[in-house]
Amino acid sequence: MRMAMQNQIQQAVVEISQLIIGKQREIKLALTCLLAGGHLLIEDLPGMGKTTLSHALARVFGLDFSRVQFTSDLLPADMLGVNIFNSQTQAFVFHPGPLFSQVVLADEINRASPKTQSALLEAMEERQVSLDGETHKLPSPFFVIGTQNPIHQAGTYPLPESQLDRFLMRIQLGYPSWQAEKAMLQQPMQDNATTIKPVLDETLLAQIQQSIPKVHAAEGILDYILRLVTLSRESEQFPNALSPRATKALLQAARSWAVVEGRDYLIPEDVQAVLPAVAEHRLRSALTDHPTQTSLSRILLEQVDPLAA
Repeated sequence: MRMAMQNQIQQAVVEISQLIIGKQREIKLALTCLLAGGHLLIEDLPGMGKTTLSHALARVFGLDFSRVQFTSDLLPADMLGVNIFNSQTQAFVFHPGPLFSQVVLADEINRASPKTQSALLEAMEERQVSLDGETHKLPSPFFVIGTQNPIHQAGTYPLPESQLDRFLMRIQLGYPSWQAEKAMLQQPMQDNATTIKPVLDETLLAQIQQSIPKVHAAEGILDYILRLVTLSRESEQFPNALSPRATKALLQAARSWAVVEGRDYLIPEDVQAVLPAVAEHRLRSALTDHPTQTSLSRILLEQVDPLAA
């Protein structure tokens, strides 16, 4: 069963790699986030493939997909839904918004007002929507992919640290290599996510997600994670320290990465593979797209020995 599951996960990576060329690591991180049951933040310049990756993730699992374009005038009801009075039944009927999909692309999330951002992030945390005294459950699985423009661009409302913390992982796609971009030019239809073939379904996805907490984490791995987060709290090199929620997120993401790699136990390399995506947006006081700025997660990895007693 585990071998079949691993083969399908790898096939999913192959399928998405046909669209997002040369970004296998980023694809695996996005899959890791989905399998871990978290939400993903993608920050990058326009035209880097954020929307294509989001749609491809939904297609490869055969999941419902919706896209919400965040703008300065977007209201919470535009994505959550509204109650409309039915004159025939003399009762209000709830009309769900685009948030009621299994995969939701919150495109350019930092262009919406803080009120609308907060409404989305509350739904992400509670996995339900409360409207006029009634609670409406969101679909399962429920995976939000937020895309964010770099903070130097005009018309943005940066997410505060407390809201960034709601995203399990944050990645950047970055520019493709010369070879990858040439391959894209030679295959002009490769940006069409409808060409993706579903290789998993929501039943298997649920089984994989249920297996994540069962991935064995030896005491030495737990101590390694604790040494990493403790350094972030004790050193003045970091604008923000990693919270206990971040500690649990790091373990959850590492377990999911191990499953993607075909193992049911953790090794230090699993923690190292996901640490930048889990920790970087939590350690900073603001996100940046400047490659010259030192990676704070790299400092953690360089200063903490996984084999220390």
